[in-house]
Amino acid sequence: MNKELLIEGIKKLGMETTEEQIERFSKYSELLKEWNNKINLTAITDDDGISVKHFLDSILPLAHIEIKTGANIADVGTGAGFPGLPIKIIRDDINLTLIDSLNKRITFLNHLFKELELDNCKAVTARAEEYAKDHRESVDIVMARAVARLNILDELCLPLVKKEGYFLSLKGRQASEEVKEATKGIQLLGGEIESTHDFTLANHDDFRSNIIIKKVKETPKKYPRMFSKIKKSPL
Repeated sequence: MNKELLIEGIKKLGMETTEEQIERFSKYSELLKEWNNKINLTAITDDDGISVKHFLDSILPLAHIEIKTGANIADVGTGAGFPGLPIKIIRDDINLTLIDSLNKRITFLNHLFKELELDNCKAVTARAEEYAKDHRESVDIVMARAVARLNILDELCLPLVKKEGYFLSLKGRQASEEVKEATKGIQLLGGEIESTHDFTLANHDDFRSNIIIKKVKETPKKYPRMFSKIKKSPL
């Protein structure tokens, strides 16, 4: 991990870091590389890439959305813990649930919780639509990064969000196109696009867009549908 690059990037967001936080990021980086030799977690394994494209990219939403103390946050399709776990390192007060369909990733995440000495975290093996059915409207903020196009992702995530809560989607260059094709479905699911925030990561050319969607009314009970139906006929 490139500590200087990460610290400087966080400073540009108007946030400070403690030695303990940086040490956790460093340990996270080493464990990510170590476990990546055993299971496929990420294609990004260089120090600059981990610092910027994983850690800083995950943290950036903190500059755009207010998270109340002790908020319940769920990260859908978390993979190796992004964006939820870097946000937890910065905001240790939150209650974090990481959701992924592959058990080997969950094993890695549970190991991370222990090694990084993080409390109020849990990792769950589940398909997103099934978890949303069982935990309807129970989460303050749901996040997802690089899981699916927004017109599919909205039905996987919005049913999980409390009324007046938020769904935060971390996207890349096609964000504006995805917003256009998903707007109708977002409204049907009880959401409303509140804002989008575009930026380029550190000194890299990586374009990012954070889409912040507020849950303004309850999601109709028939959603989410089975994933095969969601994928075949997005709302």
